[in-house]
Amino acid sequence: MKRAVVVLIAIATLGSVAYLIALPPHAEEHAAIFVPQIAPGYRDWRLVSVSHEAGNLNSLGTVLGNDVAIKAYREGRLPFPDGTIIAALHYTHTPSEENNKVFGRAQSFVPEKPTNIQFMVKDSTKYAATRGWGFAHFTPDGKPGDATFMKTCFPCHEKAILTDLVFTHYAP
Repeated sequence: MKRAVVVLIAIATLGSVAYLIALPPHAEEHAAIFVPQIAPGYRDWRLVSVSHEAGNLNSLGTVLGNDVAIKAYREGRLPFPDGTIIAALHYTHTPSEENNKVFGRAQSFVPEKPTNIQFMVKDSTKYAATRGWGFAHFTPDGKPGDATFMKTCFPCHEKAILTDLVFTHYAP
């Protein structure tokens, strides 16, 4: 009888350990959620959408996708497949005096200087801790965002669970 109890305790312990190992680590503890380099050729990708973010950001943005992303967007495929890369290029904006002269009033704004480049990279194995997405933020000169700032990516995107953590909708 003692032997059976010991065997059951051992099985339960091993099962618990196996379960805990299978759980992804918390995102804030997992350095592999950050994409370390700018995706090559991103400026040749196709347009997903454009955006205007008001408030403190007050920026214009262009969202681009690689071929895998564009195919998934067009097919309405969720979750996005591994290999999807989405880039967001953000800019300050300024009134266009040239355009406003044509319109007869102030209503046109154009991008000014770039503020940042952001990436989301889908790799469900490498970025398992963050539901399969790696995140990147770079300054216009290519320097990565600091760790404190980067820790805000996943908690914010995790709120968009119904769209696989992606905020941007395809604008064909």
